Amino acid sequence: MRKSHYPRPSSLLGFAIAAGLLISGCGYHFAASGDALPPGAQTIYVSRFGNNTRVTGINDELMRYIKDEIAMHRRLKVVSSRDMADLELSGEVRFTIQKPINYNSATEPTEYNQNVIVSATLIDLHAKKTIWRTGNVGTAQLAPVVATTVVPTTPSFLQQNLRGNDIANMTDIQTAQTQTAAARGLMMKTFAKNLYSQMAEGF
Repeated sequence: MRKSHYPRPSSLLGFAIAAGLLISGCGYHFAASGDALPPGAQTIYVSRFGNNTRVTGINDELMRYIKDEIAMHRRLKVVSSRDMADLELSGEVRFTIQKPINYNSATEPTEYNQNVIVSATLIDLHAKKTIWRTGNVGTAQLAPVVATTVVPTTPSFLQQNLRGNDIANMTDIQTAQTQTAAARGLMMKTFAKNLYSQMAEGF
């Protein structure tokens, strides 16, 4: 039995006013407002995404970021069961790659580009219809893998628990590992923002 049958909210107007005051930063087009979502929808179930790549577990990793992003906006509550949900988000990781894009004089990679592309569908479980679909939402992120290409003043670096002198004291392998992992996390966080923005605004 589903716990929520919208329209149930008793103060949609108040919610709409409050949501309208929430401005999403970084150019995400007022993503918190969720203008394209059914007004009475309160809960969402994120089903396990498929994985059409050779990178094991990337679908589960992305889903954690997606759920966190949805929860952060407070427009919808993420629930653990489809039977409790007003909406269902499903999808598939279609493509991911990490490839070198810059090299030093010895033709060794100094910077990698990480990329992920996902297809996704949002279903209104009460109306039993698809209300949003995309075959191509994704993002890319650069990962410097040697100390000379790491810029310690960039916002992405400052989010890490490192400082410039830490990089200087690391081995090349340590630098590559820490910066690749940091770039991967930032890529997934940005991807989740892009997905939510498109889903909530119907792009």
